[in-house]
Amino acid sequence: MGFEFDIKIIPTDEGYDASMSPMEIASSIAIKKAEQFKEMVADGKHLVITADTIVSIGSQILNKPADHAEAYKMLKLLSGNKHTVYTGVCIATNKGLDFFVQGTDVYFNELTDEEINYYIEKCQPFDKAGSYGVQEWVGYIGIKKIEGCYFNVMGLPLNELYKRLKKYSY
Repeated sequence: MGFEFDIKIIPTDEGYDASMSPMEIASSIAIKKAEQFKEMVADGKHLVITADTIVSIGSQILNKPADHAEAYKMLKLLSGNKHTVYTGVCIATNKGLDFFVQGTDVYFNELTDEEINYYIEKCQPFDKAGSYGVQEWVGYIGIKKIEGCYFNVMGLPLNELYKRLKKYSY
């Protein structure tokens, strides 16, 4: 988008209250991450963007899978079904926090066991909510339709973020 930036990681507890909605979970974790950078933005010279992505099918939240079996179970659940990807984004400055959540509906084709196992073996999706990356092989062959922002499914709703960043001058 034409911005210069650095990537900084501060480990953050990503726990959440199970009674929260997926939108609330995504925004609360993005805010928790942003709060880790209070000192960095205090001087007014820096802006920090944090995000967290949640995959929800019905009332079930699909986090990052721990292993092959959990990834298989998640992908089997998504197979042939619609789910929603929510990304919470927080922009932190010395003036406070600006946050939003974007939701995108994703429709999967039916996936065979062979396709699911091939994807898990080849792409190792253990660092991805819902066990998949839309920009990877399973996205190419498995996603029938997306309603909403493609980049949101990748983990950062770029169009909305750009609109919000235009009001800041750094």
